[in-house]
Amino acid sequence: MKVKGAWINEAGSQALCRLLEGAGHQALFVGGCVRNALLDAPVADVDIATDARPETVSDLARKAGFKVIPTGIEHGTVTVVAHGHPYEVTTFRRDEETDGRRAVVAFSDRIEEDAARRDFTMNALYARADGSVIDPLGGLPDLLARRLRFVGEAEARIREDYLRILRFFRFHAWYGDPEEGLDPQGLAACAGLAAGIDTLSRERTGAEMRKLLSAPDPAPAVAAMSAAGVLARILPGADARALPVLVHLEEGRAPDATRRLAALGGEDAAERLRLSNAEARDLAALRDSLGEDESPAALAWRHGASRGADAVLLRAALTGTPPGPGWQDEVARGAAATFPVSAADLMPALQGPALGARLRALEKLWLHSGLRIGKEELLKNSGA
Repeated sequence: MKVKGAWINEAGSQALCRLLEGAGHQALFVGGCVRNALLDAPVADVDIATDARPETVSDLARKAGFKVIPTGIEHGTVTVVAHGHPYEVTTFRRDEETDGRRAVVAFSDRIEEDAARRDFTMNALYARADGSVIDPLGGLPDLLARRLRFVGEAEARIREDYLRILRFFRFHAWYGDPEEGLDPQGLAACAGLAAGIDTLSRERTGAEMRKLLSAPDPAPAVAAMSAAGVLARILPGADARALPVLVHLEEGRAPDATRRLAALGGEDAAERLRLSNAEARDLAALRDSLGEDESPAALAWRHGASRGADAVLLRAALTGTPPGPGWQDEVARGAAATFPVSAADLMPALQGPALGARLRALEKLWLHSGLRIGKEELLKNSGA
């Protein structure tokens, strides 16, 4: 079998492979670029594995006129910018020591040792510059069957890096067969070692959860996380039951991790997952909207068209009540609406705090009307 894709024929990737092979070294595409290309999925990053040591890769690349960035040189990785594209080039490695978060590695000349330290069999696939696939661990049948399995013993792989528990659910959501479910041995190992998640940084945990919740349908994987006791470790109080309903209601809307996180609930999500300020604001607004007895138009006026629609869908998912007919039109109407009363309309009769209080009261009345009360009627209620 051969890998196909524009990235494999890029001038930069081919030049790097020729450079390394011309110096007597192996140069193999590895990991996500091979996996995704075989699944006909988009390829984001192109990684190259080699038996050349990082200093050799650096010297060869610089002499060829390429820019070299020592991004992870202690672990054997340098980034080479060739023909305008960055490529991570990593020396074959084997793990010498692991503590569940980071590893001490030794360089290797054998692809089998490099493959054996990877997390899942579908990620331990390599390809030559001509696209021919090398499968040292038998991961190709797993990939084609969309079967996510740990390399070797699941418990051993997890003890090397507890982030692999979260990656197990994330990769299943993106690449697994939802009809077949999760690998029983892998799931059991994740459940048994869930306490190891507590050793991970919140930045790493948050990044994995964002990627998981951005999958087309993360609900089965998140339900399995909940059943295995993993979700409660990450986000105490979270409830996965509304998520599949929300995904169903989304009906073609682009996946959004914040919207889906709001459906899960849980304690201190912004802090526990190290959300950005913008993400935290959006999450808080969505959760606050669940307690607002407002129309789709009012929600869209408060939160904008996109988040207003999110609020409508969240409310429907959590209450089990589908949105009313024409709700999308109401969201569009609300997002385009302008509150018809200004401070000038109430002055000079009202000034200072009294003016602000009256504006807020009229705004509340307007929102509760579904944004349908006009300026004249609102002013009658103001006494102006």
